[in-house]
Amino acid sequence: MSITGTLIVQMIVFLILVGFTMKFVWPPITAALDERAKKIAEGLAAADKAKSELSAANQRVEAELAKSRTETAARLADAERRAQAIIEEAKGRASEEAAKIVAAARAEAEQQTVKARETLREQVAVLAVKGAEQILRKEVNAGVHADLLRRLQAEL
Repeated sequence: MSITGTLIVQMIVFLILVGFTMKFVWPPITAALDERAKKIAEGLAAADKAKSELSAANQRVEAELAKSRTETAARLADAERRAQAIIEEAKGRASEEAAKIVAAARAEAEQQTVKARETLREQVAVLAVKGAEQILRKEVNAGVHADLLRRLQAEL
C-alpha cells in the first residue's frame, strides 16, 4: 500500500472518529460543562444575594440597636425625672409634716405654758392664803373667800 492510500484511509478514519465524537461524545461533555457553568453562576448569584441579605440584615440590626439605645436613654431619662419628682414630693410631704409637728409642738408648749401658769397661780393663791393665815393667825375659810381668791388668781 502506498502512503497516499494510507493517508486517505487515515483521513477517513479520522473523519469518522470526529463525526462519532461530535455526535455521541461531544454533546454529553458540553451538557456537563454547561450544567457546571450554570451551577457556578447560580452559586455566585446566591452568594451575591446572601451578601446583600447580610448587608440588609446588618442594617436592620444597627437600626434596631439604635432604636433600643434611644428607647433605653428615654426610659432612663424618664426614670430620673420620676425619681426627682418623687424626691421633690417626699421633700414637700416631709416639710409639711415638719410644719405640722412644729405647730403641734408649739401648741403643746403653749398649753404647757398655760397649764404651768395656772398651776403657779393656784400655788401662789395657796401660798397667799397660808401667808394670810399666818399673818392673821387664824384659819381663813377658802369656801367663804372663794371670790376673793379667784380675783387674786386672775390678777396673777
